[in-house]
Formats: sequence, C-alpha cells, structure tokens
Amino acid sequence: MKVPFTKMHGCGNDYIYVNAMLHEVSNPSEAAIAWSDRHKGIGSDGLVLIDKSPVPEADFSMRIFNADGSEAMMCGNASRCIGQYLYERALTTQTNIKLLTNSGIKTLHLHVSDGVVESVTVDMGEPQLENAELFLPSLGPDKGVFLSMGNPHYVIFTDNVDQVGD
Repeated sequence: MKVPFTKMHGCGNDYIYVNAMLHEVSNPSEAAIAWSDRHKGIGSDGLVLIDKSPVPEADFSMRIFNADGSEAMMCGNASRCIGQYLYERALTTQTNIKLLTNSGIKTLHLHVSDGVVESVTVDMGEPQLENAELFLPSLGPDKGVFLSMGNPHYVIFTDNVDQVGD
C-alpha cells in the first residue's frame, strides 16, 4: 500500500501523519505496526490519521494508532503537529482549530508569524484524577498521582529529577 505521509515530532513523540481526506488507510492498526517498525519500516511511535470531522462541532478529526497497533484516545504532542500540518499545507486559515479526538474535542491555538506556525497550544481541558489501582496497584499514593488528560498519565512531583525511579 503506497500512501504519502509526513513524519513529524512534538517534544520527542514522533508519528507518521497521513491526510485521510486524500488517502485511505484501509487497516490503520496493521499499517501502524508495519510502518512504525524502526528496523523494517519508517520508524515511529505510531500512525496519525488526519481527517475532516464527522460532527459539526469540530473542524477536523484525528485517529492515533500506537506502534503496537492499538488505538489511543489522543496525544497532545500529535495534536500540536496536526495544527501545524493543517495550517502550513493551507488546509485551514484558522488559528483556533477544533479537533475531534477519541477523548472529545480539543482546541488547538496556533501561534503564527509571517505565515509560519511557531508553536501550537492545545486546550486539553481539566485533568481528571484517576484511580491508581486501575493502572499500577504496586505504586502507593506517595509516589505520584494518576490523572487523565484524555489518556492516562502518571505524574511525579519532585525537586530532583535524578531521584525519580529510586
């Protein structure tokens, strides 16, 4: 399957992006596994499909597939890359874009200078505290906090990053 793609990264999360408005990826889970292989494929953290939104409340949509083929809820770094992609390829002239994800609609705020996207901020909404036992029952509450920004995260507060993991 030959599909034109773009590879970008946001803060080290590197994904393969496909404009699904122009190119169909018939089995995105399978494609994510094959294309993300760093030895036999393109190499990435996964595959992101950019499409028009099926609902009027959003401008565009994203589906994200991890390198193992599983579908993720969303990714803030991938969302920021989508904002740049859409604007710099003239798919939109908006600097505030509503992006439909599997965890709801996120708002992308593009910071543009002379037609170039310098940065993108994503309004991820309010963090939702999660039940730690759902994720890693062996970790106690004194180690950090589980929360969701549309997908689960484990946050550790520290004054010395070198001590994390001790």
